[in-house]
Amino acid sequence: MTRSRNANLPAPPWGAGLRLAMLAPISWRVPPRHYGPWERVVSLLTEGLVGRGVAVTLFATADSITRARLVGTCPRPYSEDGGLEPKVWECLHIAEVFERADEFDLIHNHFDFLPLSYSGLVETPLVTTIHGFSSPRILPVFEKYNKRTYYVSISDADRSPHLDYVATVHHGIPLDEFTLRRDSDGYLVFFGRIHPEKGTADAIEVARRAGRPLVIAGIIQDQNYFDREVAPHVDGDRVRYLGPVGSDKRSEVLGGAVALLHLIHFDEPFGLSMIEAMACGVPVIAIGRGSVPEIVVNGETGFVVSDRDAAAAAVERIDTVDRAAVRKHVEAHFSVDRMTDAYLRVYQEVLRHHRSQATGRSTRAVSNIP
Repeated sequence: MTRSRNANLPAPPWGAGLRLAMLAPISWRVPPRHYGPWERVVSLLTEGLVGRGVAVTLFATADSITRARLVGTCPRPYSEDGGLEPKVWECLHIAEVFERADEFDLIHNHFDFLPLSYSGLVETPLVTTIHGFSSPRILPVFEKYNKRTYYVSISDADRSPHLDYVATVHHGIPLDEFTLRRDSDGYLVFFGRIHPEKGTADAIEVARRAGRPLVIAGIIQDQNYFDREVAPHVDGDRVRYLGPVGSDKRSEVLGGAVALLHLIHFDEPFGLSMIEAMACGVPVIAIGRGSVPEIVVNGETGFVVSDRDAAAAAVERIDTVDRAAVRKHVEAHFSVDRMTDAYLRVYQEVLRHHRSQATGRSTRAVSNIP
């Protein structure tokens, strides 16, 4: 399978009649109430595909909200209900999809590596979007099924050299949920899970050096880190912590910022908060690891920096960035429509290859998918 990239090509002229099973995680609802990036992408893609006439069956928690046909084996997200045993409900959830595999032309897996182990038991082709690798220790599963399933990366930076991919598809967001703010309220914003690898404490330090207030929004994923490195600085004035922020407040919180600080300590697979901030016209100051150079155009939509010192210096130059141009960049590259069209092209090529392979007329090589 050759490696391919997205391109600005017309939308595929098909979709109606395709029977697609969309396999979502069940840690959070689809769409999530506040946090849940994988579930958010699943929701946006599902609704986009329904709008194209695709017959989507969404396998998600039973309280999910969708225009697609919903199959909910797990009653609620297990991250919201400690009484649910995650492994039990994950097994039941995934088995439901594969026991009904012959009802679908294709299964699109957003559930990480576990569903791959079912793929050899069914004839229905499986597309897996890899939303990042939690650890190198999970790679053996992806490697085993590399030649019989189809992988999509969410950024070029997040590709493993040991795997083949049919495409890179960047995430897209609904632009109508984000309003361009041509001016700001003067504060910096940190938006994401509070964890050492996300650099919450770094954002506090950079804001202090820059003499700007900082607004922090997100779930606490590492309580010890929050208690030790974040909470002592939260005073309701120079540093404010809002907790998780849902879709109803996301544009308001992001749009009022002079910049988003994304001072990560890991290789970011994608980073939805970056494009959400930019959709409001807010520049991004981010450490240049992982997908960051694919998302942020240095000097045009923000600044790609190497450390805290460079981040603090970038805050001083943030007024040189045209907020309207930042918004236009997201419109051109990170819309839901663009993501939906890219996945339709993936489905079309995977089905073409799968059918030709079944008749013995194809090798494993797959032509480029934009």
